[in-house]
Amino acid sequence: MATATMSSTSFQPASLPEDKYRGAVVEDLQLPPAFSVASNEAISRAIEMAYERDFSHIPVLDRNRRPLGYVDVAKLKTKWEARQAKPVRLLYFFSSDDKVSQYMTKFKRTSSEPYTIITPLTPLSELEDFLKLNIFALVTDQNRKFVLALATSDDLEEFVRRRGL
Repeated sequence: MATATMSSTSFQPASLPEDKYRGAVVEDLQLPPAFSVASNEAISRAIEMAYERDFSHIPVLDRNRRPLGYVDVAKLKTKWEARQAKPVRLLYFFSSDDKVSQYMTKFKRTSSEPYTIITPLTPLSELEDFLKLNIFALVTDQNRKFVLALATSDDLEEFVRRRGL
């Protein structure tokens, strides 16, 4: 009769680095749903929405919902307070705001700098690498049709703190 023995050591390939996030993905961050603004949105509305939701950056989309860039809310507020951005302008008795497109930072999209897709299933280790070079990540569906959330280095730090990793 043959007997099987179990080893108390587990197999760990020497070639794979240890994943400090233990296989967690972006979805595990439990990010709040993102909101975005159209490029022709009034800056007063964008600032109002950002403060209601406590967002520091707002994705800017074109009419086909394609990400064009982002607005840094703190920088926009500073320009507004210095009267360099005009929240309301009177023009023939109609009020109009400066548009978000005037103050957004455009995303760089070139063949040498392709758009990096970050989805809910992206490993946190990949997100961490992305955030070493970027201030935030747009979390989208695989086809980039919808902006689902924004992820920052602070979100990763909070995840590590909560999990005790």
